[in-house]
Amino acid sequence: MSSAADPGVQSSAPGWINSLMDTLGAPGAGIAIALENLFPPLPSEVILPLAGFAASTGQMNLIAALLWTTAGSVIGALALYGVGALLGRERTIAIASKLPLVKVSDIERTEAWFAKHGTKAVFFGRMIPIFRSLISVPAGVERMPIPVFLGLTTLGSAIWNTIFVLAGYLLGENWEDVVGYVSTYSKAVLVMAVLGVVAFIGVRVMKPGAGTRRKS
Repeated sequence: MSSAADPGVQSSAPGWINSLMDTLGAPGAGIAIALENLFPPLPSEVILPLAGFAASTGQMNLIAALLWTTAGSVIGALALYGVGALLGRERTIAIASKLPLVKVSDIERTEAWFAKHGTKAVFFGRMIPIFRSLISVPAGVERMPIPVFLGLTTLGSAIWNTIFVLAGYLLGENWEDVVGYVSTYSKAVLVMAVLGVVAFIGVRVMKPGAGTRRKS
């Protein structure tokens, strides 16, 4: 049994992730990260340092781990970009207009914000849990030029992945120490997102005529 599959040092990793890396090496880590982009609840904070630990034991090459995990991030992001592009602006507005407390003007303001700050959002969003996956959808809806999207996604993903792969590589069997810090960061982001939604709902509910159209 390989070192990366030793249950004594891998209690945080789902079995299928261990199997992918044991069987495929660095490409397995890339596949796991691509899936993590499509399904945000999957633990990137486990996959990346685990890949680094596997590289420290010689199970995979460190550079290959960095390249494959970044490639996985880009592939997953492209898939979600495609979802946004297929959804398109008109469908997005149609869906939003049917949601309680959401107005078309909200979508228009979001579009204006994305037109102004979209490049920064895509780049820095790759380093924020949950949003690192979701940011690809509005980029697709707004049809951000694919070369720009790919460049920003690759650079942002490479920075995020390198930090955690190297952390796992340097920590060795103590790679799980990274998980606690990233989990705290992820929970803080989630709490802020929930508070933002609650604040939005509160403002809309308390505002006279919220969610209704005024008759002329």
